[in-house]
Amino acid sequence: MEKPIIQEIIVVEGRDDTTALNRAVIADTIETGGSAINQKILEEIKHAKEKRGVIIFTDPDFPGEKIRKTIEAYVPGCKHAFIERKDALPKSGRGLGVEHASVEVIQNALLSYQTSGETANETLVPREKIIASGLLFGAGAKLRREKLGDFLRIGYTNGKQLEARLKMFGITETEFDEALQAVLQEEKNE
Repeated sequence: MEKPIIQEIIVVEGRDDTTALNRAVIADTIETGGSAINQKILEEIKHAKEKRGVIIFTDPDFPGEKIRKTIEAYVPGCKHAFIERKDALPKSGRGLGVEHASVEVIQNALLSYQTSGETANETLVPREKIIASGLLFGAGAKLRREKLGDFLRIGYTNGKQLEARLKMFGITETEFDEALQAVLQEEKNE
């Protein structure tokens, strides 16, 4: 299979991520150099978004989320690609990162990105619904949030981040309900 060509510039954390992307797709990258992202890199990302668009593709961990939030605060409206934590584990040893993901996982993530920004025409998910859905408290809440993030392609969130992430990606109440039903059905079948 030919490697897909990604028009947008992909923001990754480091050189190993760029190497992994080059195995999977044809794309240009900007490397943040880790979570200590500086003003020069932020300006480069801003310029890239204006010229070609940007897809933020960071590791599914705390530093990766910190980088994502820093960029989104400085350059709103970016596209976001996510991989599941289980797909970011190395075959042996320790660590978690995009560089460990398979070609197929990287391609799927980059071809099914989300764009931040609210949806104008549909209702967003009310806070009461999130609470009533068993995603914040109780047994299994963390696993449900993880699965919900995978279904909605918004990444893993903790309880505090969930509402903000749903809003950030303009997830409608209908989309939320469909994903939650899939999560609950999967939970029931386990």
